[in-house]
Amino acid sequence: MATKVTKRKPAKPATEKTSPKKQTRLRKVMRFLLKAMLWFFGLSIFSVIVFKWVPVPFTPLMVTRSIEQKCDGKEMVCKHDWVPIGEISINMQKAVIASEDATFLKHNGFDFNAMRKAMKNNDKGKKLRGGSTISQQTAKNVFLWQGRSYIRKGFEAYFTVLIELIWGKERIMEVYLNSIEMGDGIYGVEAASQFWYKKKADNLTKRDAAGIAAILPNPRKFKASNSSSKTERRKSRIINHMRYVGKLDY
Repeated sequence: MATKVTKRKPAKPATEKTSPKKQTRLRKVMRFLLKAMLWFFGLSIFSVIVFKWVPVPFTPLMVTRSIEQKCDGKEMVCKHDWVPIGEISINMQKAVIASEDATFLKHNGFDFNAMRKAMKNNDKGKKLRGGSTISQQTAKNVFLWQGRSYIRKGFEAYFTVLIELIWGKERIMEVYLNSIEMGDGIYGVEAASQFWYKKKADNLTKRDAAGIAAILPNPRKFKASNSSSKTERRKSRIINHMRYVGKLDY
């Protein structure tokens, strides 16, 4: 008796389906990320608005340096005296523009020509200061941690745009000069002026201001007064460049 053979149709490939549990978990993650982003944008904008008028009490770098001093068994030193920009010598303002950011009054937070030069020199194995503007340095000093990474650079660009839009040039300069490191445990121009020259920030001469600006590449290594010959030459170059800064019309 012949056996009848029936041919089976080839089974259709099973389509992968996300289980209800996975879908629920994914939705929770997405909601969490959305809330985190909204909180970040809200808090960052709020803090920038607050610091438009309120003096910055401390920066992440101040905290980091204090921890380093403690770990090294040194005395914790953090001298920081906030003063309004009206009590900061115009010489100091011109000196940092001449040494750190010649196009400060013209750019919108970024000096792309300086960035390109810095990238070219980095490719050649050289180092070039000036890639970051005063606005970028201020954003980094006030709101971010130290270090080099694309993530931190991205946050730096974000905060730079915010402070340019909300603060304006005069406030950026005021916060910058009150926050940057100007010696070992010395932060801001008033503390630096008292430490290096025993005078108030509004009495700084061109030479005094150039001395403080000259040590900014490494303020814990160089001295603004009783300086090395290298620092003295840098002071003279800064004084020469100050002549081209012109009127500070913020």
